[in-house]
Amino acid sequence: MRYLVIFSLLLPSFAQAAIVSYFKYEDGRTNWQYVANFSSSILIILLSLVILGLFIARRRLFKAHRELHAIRDDLEVRVKERTATLNESNTKLLASNEALEQEIAQHILTTKRLMTSEAYITDILTSMPLMLVCLDKDGRITHWNRRTEEVSGISAERALGKSLWEAYPTATVSPDQIQQAIKNQDTVHIKQSLRSMSHFDITIYPLRENSDGGVVLLIDDISKETMAENMLIHNDKMSFMGEMASTMAHDINTPLQGILLDLRSFQRALRANADSDDAQQNAKRAERLDEIANQMSLKGDQVNTIINNLLAFARSRQEKKQMVNMVDVMENTLRLAGDILSVSERLPFHRIKIERHFDENLPLTPCYITEMQQVFLSLLRNACHSLDEKLASEVVTTNSDKPFIPTIKLLLAECYGNLWIKVQHNGKGLSNEEQMYLFEPFFSNQEPEKSVDAGQRLSFSYYIITEQHQGHMAVTSDEESGSTFHMQLPLQA
Repeated sequence: MRYLVIFSLLLPSFAQAAIVSYFKYEDGRTNWQYVANFSSSILIILLSLVILGLFIARRRLFKAHRELHAIRDDLEVRVKERTATLNESNTKLLASNEALEQEIAQHILTTKRLMTSEAYITDILTSMPLMLVCLDKDGRITHWNRRTEEVSGISAERALGKSLWEAYPTATVSPDQIQQAIKNQDTVHIKQSLRSMSHFDITIYPLRENSDGGVVLLIDDISKETMAENMLIHNDKMSFMGEMASTMAHDINTPLQGILLDLRSFQRALRANADSDDAQQNAKRAERLDEIANQMSLKGDQVNTIINNLLAFARSRQEKKQMVNMVDVMENTLRLAGDILSVSERLPFHRIKIERHFDENLPLTPCYITEMQQVFLSLLRNACHSLDEKLASEVVTTNSDKPFIPTIKLLLAECYGNLWIKVQHNGKGLSNEEQMYLFEPFFSNQEPEKSVDAGQRLSFSYYIITEQHQGHMAVTSDEESGSTFHMQLPLQA
C-alpha cells in the first residue's frame, strides 16, 4: 500500500483520479483485491527491476573486479620492474659512490704528491747554485731564484712581473737573443766576460710544451773555473814552450858541438902549419883545413836551418787551418829531418830505412802545417832515439844471425771520414809505465839522475793533435818489436 501511495503521488492528478476510481466499487467502497493484485504486480516489477539492476551491477562489479585484478597484476609487474631498476640503480649508485670515493682519495693523494713535488722542485730551483730566471714571451720575469737574488742584489718580490731589463738594467742578455730562442725553438749558448774578471756561461732554452712560449735563462758563474783553466793553459803553454825550447836546443847542440870541435881542430892545424916548414905537409894541412872549414860550414847551415825552422814555427801560425796534402807535409818533414836530426854518430838519419805506405788520392786535410811538421819531426826524433838504443844493444850482444836494420814505417790512409797516420819503428819499445806517461810534459824514460832528453817528450805533439786539430793520438809498443804512434785527424774543418 505504501508503494501504491508513493506511485500514485508520482502520477499526475487526472491519472491519480483514474487509478483511484479503478480500485473502488460503484458504491464507493475500495476493491482491495484489485489493490492487492496491482500492488503485487508493481512490487514484482520493481523487484524484477531491482534484480536486473543487481545483476547488471554484479556484472559490472565482476568486470571492474577483473579489470582491477589486471590493473593490480600490471601494477605488481611494474612495481617489480621499478624495484629491480631501483635496485640496479642503487647498486650502480653504490658502485659509483665507491669509485668516486676511490677517485677522490686518489685525487687527494695526487694533490699531495703534486704539492710535494712542487715544493721539492721549487726548493731545487731556489737552492740550486746556478742563476735561474724564467721569462714569458713578453720578457716578463716569472721566476727569480735565490742565487739570482744574491748575485744581482734584487729580491724576487721586486723582480717578478717586471721585464728582465726593467728589473735588472745591467743584464747582458739582449731581447733579440730571447726572441731568437723563442722563434727558432732552439737553445742559445752565450759566453760572456766582464772586465776579464767575471765570466758567465749563459744558456737560453725555450719552453716547448708551454703555450705561453716562455724561455728559461740558466746562468753559471764560471769565473773561478775560467781563471783556473786559464792558469792551467798558461802553465801548459809555459811547459810546452820550455819543451820546445829544450827540443830545439837539443837539435842545435849537436851541430854546434861539432862546429866547436872542428874549430879546435882547425886551430890546432893552423898552429901545426905555422910551426912546420915542410911544403908537402903544409899542403896536406891546408886540404885538411879546407875540409874542416867545409864541415863547419855545413854544420853552420844545419844550425841555421834549425833556427829558421824555429822562427818559421813562431811566425807562421795561421788563424785558420789550411787544406793541405798530408803526403807533401810528411815528405817535407823527412827532408827537414835529414838536415837537422842527428841523434848520434852511430846512427845518422840517412842510415835509417824509411818505408812509405801512402794511399793514393788522399783527400786534402785541414791542419796547421807548421805544427804538423813539428809533430812529425818529434815522432821521427823519438824513433831515432829508440832505434839508436836498440842498435847499441845489438852491437853489444851480436848473437843474432839476422842483422838489425833500423826502419821507420810511415802510413797515411783515409778511413771513416778521418785521416789515419801511423809512424812505426822497430827500435827499443816502451814499457807499460812509459806508455802511460809518454804524453805528459817533460816525460823521459831515463833515470832521474840522468839528464832529461828532449827527444823523448811528446806532450807538445799530443797537444797539437788533440787540442789544435781535434784529433786523437795514441801509442802501442812492445819492448822487443818497437812502437807505433797512431794519429787520427778529421777531414772536415
